[in-house]
Amino acid sequence: MNFGTTSVNIVSDGTIMVDGGSLFGPVPKAHWELNVKPDRRNRVRLSLNCLLVRTPEANILIDTGAGSKRIENLKERYALNGNKLLKSLRALGLTARDIDLVILTHLHFDHSGGCTKLDRSGSAVPTFPKAEYMVQQSCWDEAMDPNERFEDSFHKDDFLPLKEKGVLKTIDGDTEVMPGVNVKVTDGPSRGHQIVLVERGSERIAFASDLIPTPYHLPLPHISATDEYPNGTLEQKKELLEMAVNGGWLMVFGHGHDYRAGYVQQKNGSAQLVPVDM
Repeated sequence: MNFGTTSVNIVSDGTIMVDGGSLFGPVPKAHWELNVKPDRRNRVRLSLNCLLVRTPEANILIDTGAGSKRIENLKERYALNGNKLLKSLRALGLTARDIDLVILTHLHFDHSGGCTKLDRSGSAVPTFPKAEYMVQQSCWDEAMDPNERFEDSFHKDDFLPLKEKGVLKTIDGDTEVMPGVNVKVTDGPSRGHQIVLVERGSERIAFASDLIPTPYHLPLPHISATDEYPNGTLEQKKELLEMAVNGGWLMVFGHGHDYRAGYVQQKNGSAQLVPVDM
């Protein structure tokens, strides 16, 4: 999408498959499989969606997918078909060196794995060498010392080298990153999780990340079993959906596969998607 001097594009790092029961939490399989069909291992396919925002001030990348460091290890468990992000950027005429700022919605491996890559010596180094990386301080604290429920969600070589290289910036709470680009803490999915809100001219775009990971999570009860604070997710979803409907915000879903973006409208008392191709 182009508006004025700003353009916004969804860029993909590939796909991943996760357990459908975990993805939809308390929603019965008989209900969610009407929308998305699982494989024989009860896994459903998700996209690893990132967002590229190009403004006169900076090239901003929101999230980085799963990256390339452990593709083989993730193939069996998650059927990962990844390491597509840099190719997606090249298709838009950019290289890794053209990214000025990386905003991380949180530090789970499927959102932060592409922050670093292995150099020739096998050490993890920042993928985007000229970029500053931004994340909530509370998210960083949890990633450095996760509890037993979530320790498999984090891999320290995805983000620790950023601090070691001096390119990490932690923030505390809702923040205006630059004019027209804001982050809002929505820490239901995980502590320090944030969504990104882009306003340029008359256009409004919300990158929902894991708060509403797919269009099939628009119904309020559809909340992942892996959310750290599901009741918080519920309240934050209500707030975001009301904003999207009343304000005409375009929603971008962090894991939407069939539909990656669209406008939300209320119909017969429920939120429904009007898909948009990006």
